[in-house]
Amino acid sequence: MQTTAVTAAVPTGAVIRYALVAAAAAAVCAGILLGAGGLGMTGRITLAVFAVATLMWMFTPVDDTFVALAAGLVLITVGALEADVLFGSLGEPTIWLLICAFVLAAGISRTGLATRAAAFFVSGARTVRQLAHLTAAALVASAFAIPATSGRAALALPVFLALAGALRERRRVVLALALIFPAVILLSAVATLIGAGAHLITAEMLAQATGDRIGFVQWLLLGTPLALASSHLAAEAVLLMTTTREDRRTPVEIRAEDIGEAAGTRVTGPLTEHQQRSAALLGVVVVLWCSEPLHGVPPAVVALVGAIVSCSPWLGTVRMGDSLKTVPWSMLLFMAATMAMGTALTASGAAAWIAGGLFGGGGSGGRETPAWLFIGTVVVVSALAHLVLQSRSARSSVLVPLVIAAAAAAGVSPAAAAFASTAAAGFCLTLPSSAKPVALFHQVEGVATYTSRDLLRVSAVLAPLTVALVLAFALHVWPLLGLPV
Repeated sequence: MQTTAVTAAVPTGAVIRYALVAAAAAAVCAGILLGAGGLGMTGRITLAVFAVATLMWMFTPVDDTFVALAAGLVLITVGALEADVLFGSLGEPTIWLLICAFVLAAGISRTGLATRAAAFFVSGARTVRQLAHLTAAALVASAFAIPATSGRAALALPVFLALAGALRERRRVVLALALIFPAVILLSAVATLIGAGAHLITAEMLAQATGDRIGFVQWLLLGTPLALASSHLAAEAVLLMTTTREDRRTPVEIRAEDIGEAAGTRVTGPLTEHQQRSAALLGVVVVLWCSEPLHGVPPAVVALVGAIVSCSPWLGTVRMGDSLKTVPWSMLLFMAATMAMGTALTASGAAAWIAGGLFGGGGSGGRETPAWLFIGTVVVVSALAHLVLQSRSARSSVLVPLVIAAAAAAGVSPAAAAFASTAAAGFCLTLPSSAKPVALFHQVEGVATYTSRDLLRVSAVLAPLTVALVLAFALHVWPLLGLPV
């Protein structure tokens, strides 16, 4: 009886999964250590550790941050990575920029200013199409104030609930909005450097590998047009796929008061004193971020000043302790560890070795790969990578070092290739587990949203549209904005 209980408690499926992953990891390590001709032992070990970490991210439920930190520890132990590089990555300006941005966002959220702005946007809609595009515009604007897609999704959920309640009799319109919210949140993140942790990973890896850093202002200049175009394209495509012409012709009436009631905050009348402070502080911070070339103050320092003011006893709207609780420390540790892994992959020659194998030496001998073909391949692979790597940061950690090395081998700008890869990786709508915003809006208590079949149907249309749009920007728009291929 006792033996039966113990046997029943053994998770057979998990044991089989771990055994298969362990076997695959052993085979991959053996293949790399024995067959990676032309690559030194340090490079082989680095590549093996990187491959095993990727397998664990893809096929095991082990926490991503745990895997990244363990991989960093192994690289330090074998001498492939200096300890100072791993620990020092937590002190990078981009990490501090994200921490301070979360603190600043906590103060803004506490006042209800973000909900009030959303209510102002969508309450002006008179048709379903206007509602869809005003919602998209509000979500794009939120990328400049709220860091990370999961935080924006959490703040947008009460707005969606209010809209769903007002339109409860119009099932197809509610379905369209349920799909538009996560789609736009994910696609619009590319507007700013703080829009996703993956952006900071890309910027740091690019700076470490090439010395060419994409700063806050340049990212804003390159990403905002794509965010606007992709967000409104997605809103229109979803609207056409999920609603009828009659649905779109029937007027809508959205009251700001309903949105405020759903969110538990007042959204009409004059701004409160705290909302005025938050609005003024946010305006000053954004202006200083955008005018960095004029005054020379780094974005991280500007964000730190904003965070201190936001938490100050006299002018602030939130306590420092409460705001720090909103910072995703696990994600920051993951970013630091994966940036260190990327440094080891580049410094050991492993990334260049992979690029040489893929492109046969690229421009170092023979004919270079056509730029449009290389960028197209990078964009397609990056857009599809969410099917095997759910974490956006993990996708950038795996892809960006390889893309940077391969771009140099192919005669393509590493900065252009890395930016295109990161922008395309923002598409992750195919499965409910593809991204946190998709999962959040997939199951909303009291509201019927979308099914897995709806996601597949929409993804089948939005995926090629997103790939084509990113490729068009990479080849024709970004070169005009200072990022040539």
